[in-house]
Amino acid sequence: MISRGLSLLKIIHRSNQSKAAATNLRSVRLSHSGHIYRNIGMAEEKKWVYAAEFFGGIMWWWILWHFWHDFGHIIGEFPYSDPSKWTDEELGIPPDDYPEPAIRIL
Repeated sequence: MISRGLSLLKIIHRSNQSKAAATNLRSVRLSHSGHIYRNIGMAEEKKWVYAAEFFGGIMWWWILWHFWHDFGHIIGEFPYSDPSKWTDEELGIPPDDYPEPAIRIL
């Protein structure tokens, strides 16, 4: 029991040290320019949210427009072969004189 208690105390002590280090780093960050990296509590201004949505909409319009109208950039610009000129071997069709496989009924 004592060994488990000591392990638990060590874990608690380490977690308290990491919290103290995090608060020290935050105060160091604030001391220079007043900017907090990854601050969750502050809301963005509406104009920036609207601007981001607008430019995101333009980006998706651009991508989907070019997928529809200029898809050669995606699939490649090469002539597609005519399927009527493919041989039976290329299609995986056995020759006509190939023996029929024996059907086993279990």
